[in-house]
Amino acid sequence: MWSYVILVPLLPLLAAIVIGVAGCSLRERSAKAGVLPIITAFLGAVVTLVLVSSKGPISVRFYEPGSVANLALPMGFYIDRLSAVMMVLITVVSTIIYIYSMGYMYQDRGHSRFLALLAFTTFVLLCMVSSANLVMLFVFWQLLSWLLYLLAHNHTHPATLDGAFKTFTLLRVGDVAFLAGIVLAHALYGTIEFQELFARAAATPVILSLGPGSGLEISGVTAVTLLIFIGAMSKSAQFPIHIWLPKSLYAPTPVHALLHAGIINAGGFLLNRLAPLYGLSPTTLHVVFVIGALTAFLGACMMLTQNDIKKTLGYSTIGQMGYMIMECGLGAFALAVFHLIAHGLFKATVFLNCGHVIHAARQEPKFPYKDQAADRGEFSLLTWLTGFIATLVLPLIILLAAHGVLRIPLRDSQGAVIFLFFSWVTSSQAILTLTRLRAVAFWKVAVAMLLTLLLVILTYLLAAESFTYFLYPAPDEVASYFQAAALPAWLFDFLVVATTLLIILGWFLIYARAHVQTIRIPGWVEALRVRLYVLFMNRLYVDLVYLRLGQGLIRVAHRLDKRDVGWLP
Repeated sequence: MWSYVILVPLLPLLAAIVIGVAGCSLRERSAKAGVLPIITAFLGAVVTLVLVSSKGPISVRFYEPGSVANLALPMGFYIDRLSAVMMVLITVVSTIIYIYSMGYMYQDRGHSRFLALLAFTTFVLLCMVSSANLVMLFVFWQLLSWLLYLLAHNHTHPATLDGAFKTFTLLRVGDVAFLAGIVLAHALYGTIEFQELFARAAATPVILSLGPGSGLEISGVTAVTLLIFIGAMSKSAQFPIHIWLPKSLYAPTPVHALLHAGIINAGGFLLNRLAPLYGLSPTTLHVVFVIGALTAFLGACMMLTQNDIKKTLGYSTIGQMGYMIMECGLGAFALAVFHLIAHGLFKATVFLNCGHVIHAARQEPKFPYKDQAADRGEFSLLTWLTGFIATLVLPLIILLAAHGVLRIPLRDSQGAVIFLFFSWVTSSQAILTLTRLRAVAFWKVAVAMLLTLLLVILTYLLAAESFTYFLYPAPDEVASYFQAAALPAWLFDFLVVATTLLIILGWFLIYARAHVQTIRIPGWVEALRVRLYVLFMNRLYVDLVYLRLGQGLIRVAHRLDKRDVGWLP
């Protein structure tokens, strides 16, 4: 009945065709003609979200699910609440970026080609998030990998070409693993349809042997989800397959906005789309948690040591994507989607504005303004105490109230603790940054800290209650994800305590920095800090490791090529 919603992804394709065909002759007119279909796609995505929310998922298939002949490329659309939310995010970001690019890239020789590629990328993203089955999702996933190479745009620039090639190469690793996961899933369960795959995987557990006589076994669903997760790792720049993202920073600014706001979210979407499958494998969820946590930590550390604004933003995205993947590994799938939406809107705005910042810095040597008050070591006890209380005392009171007054079983429910803990960590990070606002009256900073805490906690409560219920209406389903992802009690408690101690240490370091005459930092701590700074500034030398590995593989290939082993007649 509502099959016309498939026009939403087709409208950006229409814009790409119009611009691509008429771009050379009409130029500005063709660019303006492409705006209407993209804006219409956004409006259509909003309507689709309303329809899906009220009437249920929309399914349109151009094949018979039981027909083997159509398995080569079964085209169809399945739009549920998750797909509809992602479609709205993609179209709103694409609309803003497209309109911005019309002026930003106007004088570029490949102006029309660039806009056509932007519109086509929007089409591919929309088809990917609304795919009816795994094969169709992979086809558009693969197209997205190729488009990342083309969107580098300036292929006459050696650094741009090198970055585009590394992006293309590393993404192949994830794509091959993803394809292997799909093939294995079809071999084990005989279907590529999402709902049927989930049902069969839950009903018929399969155990695979890792080798004849080895005695090592692995669950079939664990093998499938691990392979597919490698695909998500590559697209969402998870450590150690993350180096392609900083290497792509020579592309035009609108590309970064689309990449960091939409394309890189593909990994989080994939895990959410297959959440019922991942919920059957606690082992995979634990692996997802470890990779996400490691990426979040290393990405944030590398971000803090970069001296280039685009690299800083790039590693910030890597850290945030790790944060998002870690949430999936903890079973908080809805929280991960909420995170990727907030990060996407924020990072798109930041990247569209970073060109202005770079231009201003070139025009004015003293830009951005250096805070002289921070150099003089000014310190406000009011600011420090407010931040300390807001990040430590008030959250403790809220925690005790939730446990005692609201009778939330925090001891038995890691899921409830995760939501509360993430809200606390996020507000603490935001409040810690406010201590640098030395030029503002101290009482204003204190008020801003309290408002920040209130805003973040209310936002996370919205995510915990409304958004989680919206994406996953069945409470038992959400509880099963948290149960499958539950960590050992000692490990979970250790992570909570360690993070708490790090935040307390952060506040005391701020105090120590402002009172260098009274609190002395041991010499070995300072030496360790310098060494860590150099290590993270050089991005853990991962780029060098890949370079040496590539050179070694090339040498081996040359030696094999020169040997007469009888491969050719």
